[in-house]
Amino acid sequence: MLRAITLLGFAFLYAPILSLVIYSFNESRLVTVWSGFSTRWYAELLQDDQILGAAWISIKVATLSATLATVLGTLAALALIRHGRFRGRPALGGLVTAPLVMPEVIIGLSLLLLFVAMDNLIGWPAGRGVLTIVIAHATFGTAFATVVVQARMVSLDRALEDAAQDLGAHPLRVFFDITLPGLAPALISAWLLAFTLSLDDVVIASFVAGPGASTLPMVIFSKVRLGVSPEVNALATLMIATVSILVLAASFRSWRR
Repeated sequence: MLRAITLLGFAFLYAPILSLVIYSFNESRLVTVWSGFSTRWYAELLQDDQILGAAWISIKVATLSATLATVLGTLAALALIRHGRFRGRPALGGLVTAPLVMPEVIIGLSLLLLFVAMDNLIGWPAGRGVLTIVIAHATFGTAFATVVVQARMVSLDRALEDAAQDLGAHPLRVFFDITLPGLAPALISAWLLAFTLSLDDVVIASFVAGPGASTLPMVIFSKVRLGVSPEVNALATLMIATVSILVLAASFRSWRR
């Protein structure tokens, strides 16, 4: 019974993905009618400037926002874990964790109103585009990064840092030589999580994006609303293949170590 339930669970999770991969090699434009094996949609995908441009924007936005979120999340975690009680600590903790439970529609709408107000008051950011999407994604990505870094920072042995300072190391040298290497796994995890959340987001980006700054999820969503295109299946298959290769490579490296 346990094996049957496990198989049903995996089938429920992966059967739709397998169907998507299979129909990405379909000759017909109708995604529900199999008419023969073909790779024509992959060739057309590589010639689709709209999708390629949106993919480049998404990768650029995800990279910048994940980096910014990791830096801010690390600083917030240091303040919350290492500096004990200080004025404003409860407010900082609440502000950091609020995006974790707040609906994305509320975050997107509030950021849109903020950007419009700032544009009217100080003229920055001028309009909405890639910059506003990066700021928006870094805002909610910081919350996730802070939680990940906090969990790792609690388990770090502070005796190593104290010993380094007793031996004459400057606090900045201690941070870069001892604290930062100890946090490296959490920093990588936080960056990858923020990168994935940014690459996957469509709700917040729809509020803060402007003309010429459509991310890949926004383009896919607009195409799917008019009907599922075989090019979308091909794009999804390439993304699944990329993620699978990275996961297998990481697993193999971990197994070898």
